[in-house]
Amino acid sequence: MAGMTLEQLKIFLAVAQNLHFTRAAEELYITQPAVSAAIHNLEQEYGVKLFHRIGRHIEIAEAGKLLQVEAQKILDQVSLTERGLRELNNLQRGELKLGSSLTIGNYWLPSKISEFKSQYPGIQIDCTLANAETICVGTAMGQFDLGLVEGDVKPALQNTLEYEIVGSDRLQIVVGQKHPWFEWGEIDLSQLTQTPWVMRVRESGTQQRFEEALQNWGINLSELNVILVFASGEMAKAAIENGVGATGISELMVKKEIQLGTLRAIQVIDNREGNSAMPTAGYAYAEIVRPFFKIKHRQRFQTALSKVFEQILISSMLDGLHQHVSVI
Repeated sequence: MAGMTLEQLKIFLAVAQNLHFTRAAEELYITQPAVSAAIHNLEQEYGVKLFHRIGRHIEIAEAGKLLQVEAQKILDQVSLTERGLRELNNLQRGELKLGSSLTIGNYWLPSKISEFKSQYPGIQIDCTLANAETICVGTAMGQFDLGLVEGDVKPALQNTLEYEIVGSDRLQIVVGQKHPWFEWGEIDLSQLTQTPWVMRVRESGTQQRFEEALQNWGINLSELNVILVFASGEMAKAAIENGVGATGISELMVKKEIQLGTLRAIQVIDNREGNSAMPTAGYAYAEIVRPFFKIKHRQRFQTALSKVFEQILISSMLDGLHQHVSVI
């Protein structure tokens, strides 16, 4: 038996993804007869039908579905092995694939990438930004060497993903100049239900942490008047600047606006009875400090590049340990 080749697997996957021989050929820059021959040889070699020909269309058969899953695993492993071999050149070249949730990727991660690039200028960094849930799933599926999220890793993925804290930031409740709280500067917990709110989507790590904090403060989420829900923090920030309600947002995202005076961070007085943090003055400010998690697959091969980048993240966290961090 001749056995299947990597080239045949690449051709098969292209056909399976396009469900079209000609489009697969165009994608791979080969002829359509070469594609047909590769599929025919696989079917003949193993005595299976990979695709059903229905008129001018094709549908993937049961054997094709099995091969599609396994072929992708094989090619992914070959790609990782090739990357590992290329890295035997003292990290002078190669590619690092990162996935990051939006706030981290836009405001916290760039300085870490710059530090890495200054040490390894020949390394290409491919960084994908998406919400925390998408990054977790992508890391579990092998799309990223490392993921960085501010949201929790769902229980269903915790056996697949290894995660640890590499940084943190604070969430702040902010309002624009037209909001009555702008002049006050501080409010009681009970007043949180007395204003319209602009929120992020539930898949957002920011939203997850904000909702968790509200629940810890005894605030029933159903009591909040949520008037807008956005997929990005930038959209929420723009709505607030235009005078629409309040929002919970990363201090990294609004640092400039607060300095310019277009937004104001509102202190929340935690005056609940039995609050052990209450000072002698009679009240304490409620804070929302959230961790940044580095995530990676527990079993997938880890490249030398990802290990080096991990060390940069860990070193950055150790440099900031002089600041006291308490996570709600």
